[in-house]
Amino acid sequence: MTARSGNGLTVMHIALHLTAGTRKIFHPAFLLALPLAACAQPAPVPSPQDPLNRDSPQSSVHSFLEASHARNYGRASKYLDLRKLPEDQRRKDGPRLAEELAQILDRDAEFEVAALSRQPGGDRQDELPPNRERIESFEAGDQKLELELEHVTLRSGLPVWLFSSDSLALIPRLAQLTSDSPVEKHLPRPLVRWTLLDTSIWRWIALTLLAVGLIVFSRLVSLLALWLVEAIAKRIAPKVDRTSFSAFLGPLRLLASVALFRAGMAWIGPSASLRMHLDRCLVLLFFLGLAWFGAGVVDLILSRIRVALVSKHHTFSHSVLPLFSRVLKVAILLLTVAAVLGEWGYNATTILAGLGVGGVAIALAAQKTIENLFGGVSVVSDRPVSVGDYCKFGDRAGTVEDIGLRSTRIRTADRTLVTVPNAQFSTMTLENFSKRDKMLFHLTLNLRRDTTSDQVRTLLGSLTKILAEHPKVEEGTLPVRFIGVGTYSLDLEIFAYVLTRDDDAFLKTQQDLLLSVLNAVEAAGTALALPVSHLALDNLSPHVRSKFLEDVESSVAR
Repeated sequence: MTARSGNGLTVMHIALHLTAGTRKIFHPAFLLALPLAACAQPAPVPSPQDPLNRDSPQSSVHSFLEASHARNYGRASKYLDLRKLPEDQRRKDGPRLAEELAQILDRDAEFEVAALSRQPGGDRQDELPPNRERIESFEAGDQKLELELEHVTLRSGLPVWLFSSDSLALIPRLAQLTSDSPVEKHLPRPLVRWTLLDTSIWRWIALTLLAVGLIVFSRLVSLLALWLVEAIAKRIAPKVDRTSFSAFLGPLRLLASVALFRAGMAWIGPSASLRMHLDRCLVLLFFLGLAWFGAGVVDLILSRIRVALVSKHHTFSHSVLPLFSRVLKVAILLLTVAAVLGEWGYNATTILAGLGVGGVAIALAAQKTIENLFGGVSVVSDRPVSVGDYCKFGDRAGTVEDIGLRSTRIRTADRTLVTVPNAQFSTMTLENFSKRDKMLFHLTLNLRRDTTSDQVRTLLGSLTKILAEHPKVEEGTLPVRFIGVGTYSLDLEIFAYVLTRDDDAFLKTQQDLLLSVLNAVEAAGTALALPVSHLALDNLSPHVRSKFLEDVESSVAR
């Protein structure tokens, strides 16, 4: 007979196996593989996940309430620490205790699921042991009763959060303390029995009436407050505008309504799940009210700055301040979003990390938008043009009406509104006509070919005198000069500046100068040359061409 090892192999087989293994150990390929095997690390074993979502205090209580509101008290009892009870008593008393515990939490107006810790280790800042987490405290005379969670390890080795066994012993007494509202004793039974989201219909009606009442009440109170503030302001600061106060009525009404609704909701006492959703809505409205109020403060401060600077710094007040206002409001909005998410229980560090990772993708997707944003900053900082300036951009011209975060809007002479992206506008060659300190008056006179030299000298003196005597003309050293003898005319050039920046004033001055020039030409005994087609004269015979020119000169003389 052959002896067998514990796993069924014979001793001979084991000996042969060891001998073969020894040869493999000393094989060169095996020896080369040893360092690589030593460097290899075993793959990490993933931690087991609780199917009932009892990993943190908040997730455990939230899942317990979801199971209770679904009337699945058998599943809800799995969130209770029933290990001290016998098996048959667990099946009997577990669902009943879960139902009573859910009612206790639903009736407690101060209980908030969102306030519980989301960390697997619980809140380490409280005074409780590391494996304990306080859910809610109740006053029973001079005694304080506390509901707590306990961090226990199941037989499977899985750590979970359960309602502690000593808290379960308090359920009968807590159920008596948190009995139904006395209002329900005087209401029809259907309003009490019928529920929506585990909240009685009468509580829904009370919440609706409370919201409507607060809307009307806040409107009346805001009008009264506005009247009082205006009456006081007329005595203290008579020049203060009413719109400065009315801009804050909206956010103040919203903030006051949120605070009063939160107080009324505590008295009405909706269920814990509904209260969690209502609390989140109230948090959102509260921070929106703060953001609204902050935007009003920004508008008020910048409007005061604009009034103070508009006379001396017109460009800064109409270009930089509006863009700065928009940037501040965007920053207020981002802070509001971060605050709301933080109050809802989300980890702000995780959110910021996610934004950092996703920021690259967002930047790539919004590349044009970012280019336009920096283009707008470039236009405002360099100030090649400002709001109200008349400029030429590309092959078009118009008046700048607005420089925004994304684009610049320009009103053309045809009264059309052209919108140019800032990334494109900042790279254009811009000609700003509004920045001119004076305007050029440039004219070329083509005198008749038969004008004498004396007539030219007389006309040069007359034109120079006209420019010198005009109060709005800067004539320079040689404003009128004889620049050449053409084939069919004698050419004079007028080059001077009109001392104005206004287009209408320039056109009026130019009109006066042109009329004076025509009078001077007529007084000198000459006239302006008429244009003659070179091609037509070249095709004529010499006799016909000379006869044509004589007829033209005689007609001009007449």
